[in-house]
Amino acid sequence: RWVLSLECKGSRNFMSALRRALEVDFKDKDKQKSQGLYLLTTGIPDQETHTISAYVAEACGGFDLQLHVCLFSVTKGTDCSGIIPARYASPREAANAFKEIVQAANGRFHWFGEAGIFESDDITSIISEMEKAKNYSQKCAFLVESLKQRS
Repeated sequence: RWVLSLECKGSRNFMSALRRALEVDFKDKDKQKSQGLYLLTTGIPDQETHTISAYVAEACGGFDLQLHVCLFSVTKGTDCSGIIPARYASPREAANAFKEIVQAANGRFHWFGEAGIFESDDITSIISEMEKAKNYSQKCAFLVESLKQRS
């Protein structure tokens, strides 16, 4: 709701935005069954990862709230309208920081760019399920073959 009225100012003050979302917009969070908070970002927050992770773990603990992050890596040379982030990190460093933060919040992490998907917890989960199904199918086929040979 309130996000629609905000204007881009070039800051990545994650803690301020997260506190606003959790302490103002989710004030009745204990009455909700399940909620997710989605962060769409292009870079690392101003604050240290361990500080954010500790706050997120505490804020999301005790009820079913997950923080999910979608990190979009902007191609080098893209015009950022002169906005310089308060803290710089490589795309890999930003990805590692957000992975740590979403783990503290029992959330999911997705990292993509113009070239496609670099990493996604959902896709990793789907691939894992497909591997389990393939292994199960192979075991079943082996069992069927061994039963046929006994007959």
